[in-house]
Amino acid sequence: MRVLVVNAGSSSLKLSLLGDADEELWTGSSLEDLPDSPEAIGHRVVHGGERFHAPVRLDASVLSALRELTLLAPLHQPKSLAAIDGVSSRFPDVPAVACFDTAFHATLPEAASTYALPAAWRTRYGVRRYGFHGLSHAYASRVAAAPRVVTCHLGAGASLCAVLDGRSVDTTMGFTPLEGLVMATRSGSVDPGLLLWLQQHEGLTVDAMAEALEHSSGLLGLAGTADMRELLSRSDAEAVLALDVYVHRLRAGIAAMAASLGGLDVLVFTGGVGERAARVRALACDGLGFLGVALDGPLNDAADGSADATVSAGGSAVRVLVVRAREDLEIAAQTRAVLAA
Repeated sequence: MRVLVVNAGSSSLKLSLLGDADEELWTGSSLEDLPDSPEAIGHRVVHGGERFHAPVRLDASVLSALRELTLLAPLHQPKSLAAIDGVSSRFPDVPAVACFDTAFHATLPEAASTYALPAAWRTRYGVRRYGFHGLSHAYASRVAAAPRVVTCHLGAGASLCAVLDGRSVDTTMGFTPLEGLVMATRSGSVDPGLLLWLQQHEGLTVDAMAEALEHSSGLLGLAGTADMRELLSRSDAEAVLALDVYVHRLRAGIAAMAASLGGLDVLVFTGGVGERAARVRALACDGLGFLGVALDGPLNDAADGSADATVSAGGSAVRVLVVRAREDLEIAAQTRAVLAA
């Protein structure tokens, strides 16, 4: 089954046509230039809310529900919906499936998904930890093929996932993609009391704080660049601090995910930074020897994301893998499964 995969991000659009054996037949980045032969369409949709815990065939009812979820993902959901509208107008008779970034985390136990907030907030507003990057975590953990896996999706956005026997049991992102690790322009976790203090004592507005937390924080806020490649090429104090903060949060997060699993069999790095920044991998793993993690320096330096690679040392108790991020393969697999059923 030839599947057109539509991956709409907050600032980019990735399109690919995959053949029966997942061979790449066509790629693109514009709705104005689409192939004319898909047999099915798979859409990445960031938020499935509490209703969608698995991929689902798109119809009018599902689309209506997805529009209602825009408040939960105002940066991403409108882009996904626009892509769905554009592609469906071109291929109105081709079956389409929505594949959700949150769905993989529907298996989070209550202890991991629940915030210690008033019950009224949780029931009335649906306040809980949803998690994101689920398509990437699902694919990377399948490649790892082990009982206890920690997947590190490190890109402009970054998150970790603890995967036990193929199921997500913990993750770093929460109600929004702001929680967790330091990212390119997002802050990651901060003290909520700090935000209240800025409102009460400095007069910062909600809009100003949202703009800063999403677009002016993270590596950009610390070192003036959101590009990890540039950061790694610098040796000034701001760059050194930014990398130290990034790695400190990353290393601590990996250890926390391993604790949720009760141990660790495989550690996976994926995403642009995870695949191509050997120094980041080395720095992160350098503090994880107590978990049984040991890197092979030359193998790690040679791994550049062009192919999946094992970078752990021969005596490492934990396998360390670099896995190409292939959300498109995960979307295609989920699309075929839904339509076959």
